[in-house]
Amino acid sequence: METEVIRERLQEYIRFADDKKVAAIYTMVESEIQDELDLWEDQDFLNEMKSRVDDYESGRVVGIPWEQVKKNARAR
Repeated sequence: METEVIRERLQEYIRFADDKKVAAIYTMVESEIQDELDLWEDQDFLNEMKSRVDDYESGRVVGIPWEQVKKNARAR
């Protein structure tokens, strides 16, 4: 089964599942969700983002316009 189909089926299931089942599912993935939320407290991540912004703002790195990003994505 394709991942996209699995996501849709899970979202639909969770939407109508009783509270106990939703809580059980959340318990299974809670630590992963928390890891993603803590990303903005990760100093290594923040340093990397600052470095990338500095590179872009200084002209060392040239960005790609949003329209080009969308065009490239659609072509794939």
